[in-house]
Amino acid sequence: MDDREPEPAAGSPASLLERAVALATANVGAGGGPFGALVVVDGVVVAEGVNLVTATHDPTAHAEMVAIRRACAELGAFSLDGAVLYCSCEPCPMCLAASMWARLDAVYYAADRHDAARGGFDDRVFYDRFASPRESWPQPVRAIPLLSRTAPFDAWHDHGARVEY
Repeated sequence: MDDREPEPAAGSPASLLERAVALATANVGAGGGPFGALVVVDGVVVAEGVNLVTATHDPTAHAEMVAIRRACAELGAFSLDGAVLYCSCEPCPMCLAASMWARLDAVYYAADRHDAARGGFDDRVFYDRFASPRESWPQPVRAIPLLSRTAPFDAWHDHGARVEY
């Protein structure tokens, strides 16, 4: 009896996830982090991304963020409505929030946060922190009420040529 999984159909969610996993694995060999992502529109990959955190000295250069940035540049839009994000691993809270801001239709991933933790990337700490009261966080995140605090929003509201997003 053959215990191997069947080969995923080309263009299927499983095959796209396999491609993201392959990107992540190759990125490790290139000295990067073990994460890969694809942005797909109508079954066509419009952008790929790998983790470039150490290569670019940018803590936000996660594979998902890189793929989203490249897709937006490729499509000339800040909204990825109609697009799907395929990730080698469950997105961290930052990347998940970015996918929501990008208006992606869906996010699919292969490994989960527990797999990542076993690999030395423990995003669970952030998920847990966001579920806890801010007063218990190690970094202070507090409002300092200024009289001018709403001035940028007032300017935005009054600006006749603003681009809504």
